[in-house]
Amino acid sequence: MIRFEPRSNPGPLLVYGVPVLAATIAILLAAIPLALAGAPIIEAYGLMISGAFGSVFSTSEMLTRATPLILTGLAAAIAFRAKLWNIGAEGQLYMGAMAAVAVGSGVIDGPSWVMIPVVIIAGMAAGALMLIGPTLLKTRLGVDEVVTTLLLNFIVLLFVQMMLEGALKDPMSMGWPQSEPVIDSAAFPALLERMRVHIGLIIALVSAVALAIFVKRTIWGFEIRAVGENAAAAKFSGISVTKTMILVAALSGGLAGLAGVSEVAGTRGYLATDLSPGYGYAGIVVAMLARLSPIGVIASALFVASVFVGADSMSRAIGVSSYLADLIVAMALLCVLIGGFLTRFKVHFDRKSVHG
Repeated sequence: MIRFEPRSNPGPLLVYGVPVLAATIAILLAAIPLALAGAPIIEAYGLMISGAFGSVFSTSEMLTRATPLILTGLAAAIAFRAKLWNIGAEGQLYMGAMAAVAVGSGVIDGPSWVMIPVVIIAGMAAGALMLIGPTLLKTRLGVDEVVTTLLLNFIVLLFVQMMLEGALKDPMSMGWPQSEPVIDSAAFPALLERMRVHIGLIIALVSAVALAIFVKRTIWGFEIRAVGENAAAAKFSGISVTKTMILVAALSGGLAGLAGVSEVAGTRGYLATDLSPGYGYAGIVVAMLARLSPIGVIASALFVASVFVGADSMSRAIGVSSYLADLIVAMALLCVLIGGFLTRFKVHFDRKSVHG
Protein backbone atom coordinates (compact mmCIF):
# COMPACT_ATOMS: atom_id res chain seq x y z
CA MET A 1 0.00 0.00 0.00
CA ILE A 2 1.32 3.44 -0.93
CA ARG A 3 0.75 6.28 1.51
CA PHE A 4 1.60 9.98 1.01
CA GLU A 5 2.52 12.08 4.02
CA PRO A 6 2.84 15.89 3.73
CA ARG A 7 6.30 17.27 4.51
CA SER A 8 6.17 19.88 7.27
CA ASN A 9 9.14 21.90 6.05
CA PRO A 10 11.01 20.83 2.89
CA GLY A 11 14.66 21.76 3.15
CA PRO A 12 16.41 24.11 0.72
CA LEU A 13 18.22 21.15 -0.85
CA LEU A 14 14.89 19.72 -1.98
CA VAL A 15 13.39 23.05 -3.01
CA TYR A 16 16.33 24.22 -5.11
CA GLY A 17 17.77 20.85 -6.07
CA VAL A 18 14.65 19.42 -7.71
CA PRO A 19 14.64 21.76 -10.77
CA VAL A 20 18.37 21.16 -11.34
CA LEU A 21 17.92 17.40 -11.04
CA ALA A 22 14.89 17.53 -13.32
CA ALA A 23 16.80 19.38 -16.05
CA THR A 24 19.70 16.93 -15.75
CA ILE A 25 17.44 13.87 -16.00
CA ALA A 26 15.64 15.36 -19.02
CA ILE A 27 18.91 15.93 -20.85
CA LEU A 28 20.09 12.38 -20.05
CA LEU A 29 16.76 10.91 -21.21
CA ALA A 30 17.24 12.68 -24.54
CA ALA A 31 19.85 10.01 -25.28
CA ILE A 32 17.00 7.55 -25.96
CA PRO A 33 15.47 9.35 -28.98
CA LEU A 34 18.97 10.24 -30.17
CA ALA A 35 19.93 6.56 -30.13
CA LEU A 36 16.70 5.59 -31.90
CA ALA A 37 17.49 8.17 -34.59
CA GLY A 38 20.90 6.57 -35.08
CA ALA A 39 22.80 9.69 -34.00
CA PRO A 40 26.18 9.54 -32.22
CA ILE A 41 25.07 10.40 -28.70
CA ILE A 42 28.31 11.86 -27.32
CA GLU A 43 28.86 13.92 -30.46
CA ALA A 44 25.25 15.14 -30.38
CA TYR A 45 25.59 16.36 -26.80
CA GLY A 46 28.87 18.07 -27.69
CA LEU A 47 27.24 19.82 -30.63
CA MET A 48 24.37 21.01 -28.40
CA ILE A 49 26.79 22.51 -25.90
CA SER A 50 28.98 24.15 -28.54
CA GLY A 51 25.89 25.38 -30.38
CA ALA A 52 24.77 27.32 -27.30
CA PHE A 53 28.10 28.23 -25.66
CA GLY A 54 30.85 27.46 -28.17
CA SER A 55 31.48 31.04 -29.29
CA VAL A 56 30.57 34.63 -28.51
CA PHE A 57 28.06 34.56 -31.36
CA SER A 58 26.35 31.36 -30.21
CA THR A 59 26.16 32.60 -26.62
CA SER A 60 24.74 35.93 -27.78
CA GLU A 61 22.09 34.06 -29.79
CA MET A 62 21.20 32.03 -26.71
CA LEU A 63 20.83 35.22 -24.67
CA THR A 64 18.73 36.77 -27.43
CA ARG A 65 16.41 33.76 -27.31
CA ALA A 66 16.35 33.88 -23.48
CA THR A 67 15.23 37.53 -23.31
CA PRO A 68 11.54 37.03 -24.26
CA LEU A 69 11.50 33.75 -22.33
CA ILE A 70 12.48 35.56 -19.13
CA LEU A 71 9.70 38.10 -19.62
CA THR A 72 6.96 35.58 -20.50
CA GLY A 73 8.23 33.34 -17.69
CA LEU A 74 7.82 36.23 -15.25
CA ALA A 75 4.35 36.90 -16.67
CA ALA A 76 3.30 33.32 -15.97
CA ALA A 77 5.05 33.19 -12.57
CA ILE A 78 3.31 36.24 -11.07
CA ALA A 79 -0.08 35.18 -12.45
CA PHE A 80 0.19 31.59 -11.26
CA ARG A 81 1.36 32.83 -7.85
CA ALA A 82 -2.10 34.38 -7.42
CA LYS A 83 -3.87 31.36 -8.98
CA LEU A 84 -4.69 33.42 -12.08
CA TRP A 85 -4.11 30.89 -14.85
CA ASN A 86 -2.90 33.14 -17.63
CA ILE A 87 -2.52 30.98 -20.76
CA GLY A 88 -2.70 34.05 -23.00
CA ALA A 89 0.85 35.39 -22.84
CA GLU A 90 1.29 34.64 -26.55
CA GLY A 91 -1.57 36.95 -27.47
CA GLN A 92 -0.42 39.57 -24.97
CA LEU A 93 3.06 39.42 -26.52
CA TYR A 94 1.64 40.12 -29.98
CA MET A 95 -0.55 42.96 -28.69
CA GLY A 96 2.46 44.51 -26.99
CA ALA A 97 4.47 44.18 -30.19
CA MET A 98 1.68 45.73 -32.26
CA ALA A 99 1.29 48.66 -29.88
CA ALA A 100 5.07 49.23 -29.95
CA VAL A 101 5.06 49.28 -33.75
CA ALA A 102 2.02 51.55 -33.85
CA VAL A 103 3.76 54.28 -31.85
CA GLY A 104 7.37 53.49 -32.79
CA SER A 105 7.27 53.33 -36.57
CA GLY A 106 7.25 57.07 -37.16
CA VAL A 107 3.82 58.22 -35.95
CA ILE A 108 5.67 60.21 -33.34
CA ASP A 109 9.35 61.02 -33.32
CA GLY A 110 11.87 62.05 -30.73
CA PRO A 111 15.22 61.17 -29.21
CA SER A 112 15.92 57.66 -27.92
CA TRP A 113 15.47 58.64 -24.29
CA VAL A 114 11.88 59.56 -25.15
CA MET A 115 10.96 56.97 -27.77
CA ILE A 116 12.25 53.85 -26.01
CA PRO A 117 10.14 54.50 -22.86
CA VAL A 118 7.18 55.35 -25.09
CA VAL A 119 7.24 52.03 -26.95
CA ILE A 120 7.79 50.14 -23.68
CA ILE A 121 4.83 51.83 -21.98
CA ALA A 122 2.59 51.33 -25.03
CA GLY A 123 3.48 47.65 -25.29
CA MET A 124 3.05 46.94 -21.60
CA ALA A 125 -0.28 48.79 -21.48
CA ALA A 126 -1.60 46.79 -24.44
CA GLY A 127 -0.54 43.51 -22.89
CA ALA A 128 -2.03 44.46 -19.53
CA LEU A 129 -5.39 45.37 -21.05
CA MET A 130 -5.49 42.01 -22.79
CA LEU A 131 -5.47 40.22 -19.43
CA ILE A 132 -7.50 42.63 -17.33
CA GLY A 133 -10.64 41.81 -19.33
CA PRO A 134 -10.55 38.03 -18.69
CA THR A 135 -9.61 38.72 -15.06
CA LEU A 136 -12.73 40.86 -14.55
CA LEU A 137 -14.82 38.12 -16.15
CA LYS A 138 -13.28 35.65 -13.68
CA THR A 139 -13.77 37.77 -10.56
CA ARG A 140 -17.21 39.16 -11.43
CA LEU A 141 -18.89 36.34 -13.33
CA GLY A 142 -16.78 33.28 -12.53
CA VAL A 143 -15.73 32.76 -16.16
CA ASP A 144 -12.80 30.34 -16.49
CA GLU A 145 -9.74 32.41 -17.43
CA VAL A 146 -7.97 29.39 -18.92
CA VAL A 147 -10.56 29.30 -21.70
CA THR A 148 -10.79 33.05 -22.28
CA THR A 149 -7.04 33.72 -22.30
CA LEU A 150 -6.31 30.71 -24.50
CA LEU A 151 -8.94 31.64 -27.08
CA LEU A 152 -7.80 35.26 -27.09
CA ASN A 153 -4.42 34.07 -28.40
CA PHE A 154 -6.04 33.02 -31.67
CA ILE A 155 -8.23 36.12 -31.85
CA VAL A 156 -5.22 38.39 -31.39
CA LEU A 157 -3.19 36.58 -34.02
CA LEU A 158 -6.01 36.96 -36.54
CA PHE A 159 -6.31 40.64 -35.61
CA VAL A 160 -2.57 41.11 -36.12
CA GLN A 161 -2.83 39.44 -39.53
CA MET A 162 -5.64 41.81 -40.46
CA MET A 163 -3.66 44.86 -39.34
CA LEU A 164 -0.57 43.71 -41.24
CA GLU A 165 -2.68 43.54 -44.39
CA GLY A 166 -4.18 46.94 -43.65
CA ALA A 167 -3.30 49.89 -41.44
CA LEU A 168 0.13 48.66 -40.31
CA LYS A 169 1.31 47.19 -43.62
CA ASP A 170 4.69 48.36 -44.85
CA PRO A 171 4.25 49.70 -48.43
CA MET A 172 7.89 48.77 -49.11
CA SER A 173 7.51 45.12 -48.05
CA MET A 174 7.01 43.80 -51.60
CA GLY A 175 3.66 42.31 -50.64
CA TRP A 176 4.88 40.47 -47.55
CA PRO A 177 2.57 40.86 -44.52
CA GLN A 178 4.78 42.86 -42.19
CA SER A 179 4.68 46.26 -40.52
CA GLU A 180 6.78 49.30 -41.16
CA PRO A 181 10.08 49.08 -39.28
CA VAL A 182 10.59 50.67 -35.90
CA ILE A 183 12.48 53.94 -36.28
CA ASP A 184 16.09 54.07 -35.09
CA SER A 185 15.35 56.25 -32.07
CA ALA A 186 12.78 53.69 -30.80
CA ALA A 187 14.99 50.64 -31.40
CA PHE A 188 16.75 48.91 -28.50
CA PRO A 189 20.53 49.38 -28.72
CA ALA A 190 22.66 46.26 -29.15
CA LEU A 191 24.83 45.16 -26.25
CA LEU A 192 27.55 43.72 -28.48
CA GLU A 193 28.69 44.99 -31.86
CA ARG A 194 27.42 42.92 -34.82
CA MET A 195 25.36 40.75 -32.44
CA ARG A 196 21.58 40.60 -32.00
CA VAL A 197 21.55 40.62 -28.18
CA HIS A 198 20.18 43.98 -27.03
CA ILE A 199 19.24 45.96 -23.91
CA GLY A 200 16.02 43.99 -23.70
CA LEU A 201 18.12 41.42 -21.85
CA ILE A 202 19.07 44.00 -19.22
CA ILE A 203 15.43 45.07 -18.94
CA ALA A 204 14.39 41.44 -18.47
CA LEU A 205 16.99 40.83 -15.75
CA VAL A 206 16.04 44.03 -13.92
CA SER A 207 12.37 43.05 -14.19
CA ALA A 208 13.10 39.68 -12.57
CA VAL A 209 14.93 41.24 -9.63
CA ALA A 210 12.28 43.95 -9.22
CA LEU A 211 9.47 41.39 -9.29
CA ALA A 212 11.24 39.22 -6.69
CA ILE A 213 11.55 42.22 -4.36
CA PHE A 214 7.95 43.24 -5.07
CA VAL A 215 6.55 39.81 -4.22
CA LYS A 216 8.67 39.25 -1.10
CA ARG A 217 9.06 42.73 0.38
CA THR A 218 5.92 44.77 -0.31
CA ILE A 219 2.38 44.79 1.05
CA TRP A 220 1.02 44.26 -2.46
CA GLY A 221 3.25 41.23 -2.83
CA PHE A 222 1.99 39.84 0.47
CA GLU A 223 -1.60 40.31 -0.69
CA ILE A 224 -0.84 38.51 -3.96
CA ARG A 225 0.66 35.58 -2.08
CA ALA A 226 -2.27 35.55 0.35
CA VAL A 227 -4.85 35.49 -2.44
CA GLY A 228 -2.93 32.70 -4.14
CA GLU A 229 -2.78 30.59 -0.99
CA ASN A 230 -6.42 31.03 0.01
CA ALA A 231 -8.62 33.64 -1.66
CA ALA A 232 -11.51 33.13 0.79
CA ALA A 233 -9.28 33.63 3.83
CA ALA A 234 -7.64 36.66 2.21
CA LYS A 235 -11.05 38.20 1.57
CA PHE A 236 -12.13 37.49 5.15
CA SER A 237 -9.02 39.28 6.44
CA GLY A 238 -9.90 42.44 4.51
CA ILE A 239 -7.89 42.01 1.29
CA SER A 240 -9.75 43.01 -1.86
CA VAL A 241 -9.42 39.92 -4.04
CA THR A 242 -10.70 41.72 -7.14
CA LYS A 243 -8.22 44.60 -6.85
CA THR A 244 -5.37 42.19 -6.16
CA MET A 245 -6.25 40.08 -9.19
CA ILE A 246 -6.44 43.17 -11.42
CA LEU A 247 -3.00 44.22 -10.18
CA VAL A 248 -1.67 40.75 -10.98
CA ALA A 249 -3.30 40.89 -14.42
CA ALA A 250 -1.69 44.27 -15.14
CA LEU A 251 1.74 42.97 -14.10
CA SER A 252 1.44 39.65 -15.93
CA GLY A 253 -0.02 41.06 -19.13
CA GLY A 254 2.41 43.98 -19.04
CA LEU A 255 5.42 41.68 -18.80
CA ALA A 256 4.16 39.56 -21.69
CA GLY A 257 3.59 42.74 -23.70
CA LEU A 258 7.12 43.84 -22.87
CA ALA A 259 8.38 40.59 -24.39
CA GLY A 260 6.68 41.63 -27.63
CA VAL A 261 8.29 45.06 -27.43
CA SER A 262 11.73 43.51 -26.99
CA GLU A 263 11.22 41.42 -30.13
CA VAL A 264 10.06 44.20 -32.45
CA ALA A 265 12.25 46.97 -31.03
CA GLY A 266 15.28 44.82 -30.32
CA THR A 267 15.52 41.63 -32.37
CA ARG A 268 13.37 41.90 -35.51
CA GLY A 269 12.77 45.61 -35.99
CA TYR A 270 9.27 45.05 -37.37
CA LEU A 271 6.11 43.07 -36.69
CA ALA A 272 5.22 39.90 -38.60
CA THR A 273 2.95 36.98 -37.85
CA ASP A 274 5.95 34.72 -37.21
CA LEU A 275 7.38 37.08 -34.59
CA SER A 276 7.07 34.50 -31.82
CA PRO A 277 7.79 30.77 -32.18
CA GLY A 278 5.68 30.20 -29.08
CA TYR A 279 7.40 32.31 -26.43
CA GLY A 280 4.11 32.85 -24.60
CA TYR A 281 3.48 29.12 -24.18
CA ALA A 282 7.16 28.39 -23.44
CA GLY A 283 6.99 31.01 -20.67
CA ILE A 284 4.61 28.71 -18.79
CA VAL A 285 7.22 25.96 -18.89
CA VAL A 286 9.91 28.43 -17.78
CA ALA A 287 7.80 29.53 -14.80
CA MET A 288 7.05 25.96 -13.76
CA LEU A 289 10.69 24.93 -14.03
CA ALA A 290 11.53 27.90 -11.79
CA ARG A 291 8.79 26.90 -9.31
CA LEU A 292 7.31 30.40 -9.82
CA SER A 293 10.44 32.10 -8.46
CA PRO A 294 11.26 35.34 -10.35
CA ILE A 295 15.00 34.80 -9.87
CA GLY A 296 14.63 31.15 -10.78
CA VAL A 297 12.95 32.24 -14.02
CA ILE A 298 16.29 33.65 -15.18
CA ALA A 299 18.03 30.29 -14.76
CA SER A 300 15.19 28.27 -16.30
CA ALA A 301 14.91 30.66 -19.27
CA LEU A 302 18.64 30.31 -19.91
CA PHE A 303 18.28 26.53 -19.75
CA VAL A 304 15.35 26.46 -22.19
CA ALA A 305 17.04 28.93 -24.55
CA SER A 306 20.29 26.95 -24.53
CA VAL A 307 18.40 23.74 -25.31
CA PHE A 308 16.60 25.35 -28.25
CA VAL A 309 19.69 27.05 -29.69
CA GLY A 310 21.90 24.00 -29.07
CA ALA A 311 19.37 21.62 -30.63
CA ASP A 312 19.09 23.85 -33.73
CA SER A 313 22.88 23.71 -34.15
CA MET A 314 22.97 19.95 -33.58
CA SER A 315 20.17 19.27 -36.06
CA ARG A 316 22.02 21.14 -38.81
CA ALA A 317 25.25 19.26 -38.09
CA ILE A 318 24.05 15.64 -37.86
CA GLY A 319 20.57 15.74 -39.38
CA VAL A 320 18.57 15.06 -36.22
CA SER A 321 15.25 16.88 -35.91
CA SER A 322 15.41 20.08 -33.86
CA TYR A 323 12.11 19.00 -32.28
CA LEU A 324 14.35 17.13 -29.86
CA ALA A 325 14.54 20.47 -28.00
CA ASP A 326 10.78 20.43 -27.42
CA LEU A 327 11.07 16.86 -26.15
CA ILE A 328 13.83 17.79 -23.68
CA VAL A 329 11.89 20.81 -22.37
CA ALA A 330 8.71 18.73 -22.03
CA MET A 331 10.56 15.99 -20.13
CA ALA A 332 12.15 18.61 -17.87
CA LEU A 333 8.71 20.01 -17.05
CA LEU A 334 7.36 16.52 -16.32
CA CYS A 335 10.33 15.79 -14.06
CA VAL A 336 9.82 19.09 -12.21
CA LEU A 337 6.14 18.35 -11.64
CA ILE A 338 6.95 14.90 -10.27
CA GLY A 339 9.80 16.34 -8.21
CA GLY A 340 7.53 19.09 -6.89
CA PHE A 341 5.04 16.50 -5.70
CA LEU A 342 7.80 14.52 -3.97
CA THR A 343 9.05 17.76 -2.40
CA ARG A 344 5.66 18.34 -0.76
CA PHE A 345 4.95 14.71 0.18
CA LYS A 346 6.84 11.75 1.57
CA VAL A 347 6.05 8.41 -0.02
CA HIS A 348 5.63 5.42 2.30
CA PHE A 349 5.26 1.84 1.14
CA ASP A 350 3.32 -0.04 3.81
CA ARG A 351 3.55 -3.81 3.77
CA LYS A 352 0.58 -5.72 5.02
CA SER A 353 1.23 -9.11 6.47
CA VAL A 354 -0.89 -11.89 5.02
CA HIS A 355 -2.01 -14.72 7.37
CA GLY A 356 -3.26 -17.98 6.01
